[in-house]
Amino acid sequence: MSEQRAVLIVVHPARPDAAQVANELARKLISQNIIVLTNQPTLATAAQEFTGSQSVELAVVFGGDGTILRAAELVHGRDIPILGVNLGNVGFLAQLQKPSLDLLANSILSKNFHTEPRLTISFTVTRGGQVVYEGWGLNEVTVERGTNQMVELFVQIDGRPLSRWGCDGVICATPTGSTAYAFSAGGPVLWPEVNALVLVPLAAHALFSKPMVISPDSHIVIEIESATAEISADGMRKFELCAGDQVTLTRSSQQIHLAYIEDGVFTDRLVAKFKLPVEGWRGGEK
Repeated sequence: MSEQRAVLIVVHPARPDAAQVANELARKLISQNIIVLTNQPTLATAAQEFTGSQSVELAVVFGGDGTILRAAELVHGRDIPILGVNLGNVGFLAQLQKPSLDLLANSILSKNFHTEPRLTISFTVTRGGQVVYEGWGLNEVTVERGTNQMVELFVQIDGRPLSRWGCDGVICATPTGSTAYAFSAGGPVLWPEVNALVLVPLAAHALFSKPMVISPDSHIVIEIESATAEISADGMRKFELCAGDQVTLTRSSQQIHLAYIEDGVFTDRLVAKFKLPVEGWRGGEK
């Protein structure tokens, strides 16, 4: 006898519209004998609480990119695809177009969706020769000043010294995160299939402080030379750093898989998000 199917539903906690649509989907799936799990105890009376140990085939997220990042935290290491549903604000991680509820439910029931693997970053914090903290990021891992004063950082790549910066911090971003914090700090946009990392100094007082695109197989070491700093992953998981700490960043062996019903094109996401002027395009005609 085959195991009963289960789907995780993650909802933005402050969006009633998200909860309403999520409840409707939950009822449709439950009526088809699919177990619905959720991180929101108020979602659908028949939905069960997600404890992290249940077997789940898909996570459906109602909310923006931030909610999808929180869902990634829930499923990290579990190889559960994440299908983000756009509720109005165009992001880079969710479906470009909002699907109808019937299309969404039918696609889940028939497993009619495709997935894209996304590179993630893992990091460790070493203090006095001991690892005191470790974590991962889907978008980026950032080392930033912990006070109003700039932080002094010394950066190495693959065992070779790169530079010392007095700065507000340094962002190490994945291609997925290149359109997030790194982009707002002046970093380049990487298409998701580009195999690389982006290193972006923040307000560095130095002649050389340009964003850099580096190999995803590189080992990046950031040493804290000032009194305090803070490391954060995807703007959520944070840890206080002190002078002498070393942060080592590498490509993680674990990926996050994003699921899509439609065959969206990343270029179209850029155009929609930033309202880029493409009027008059004639489909590549010469």
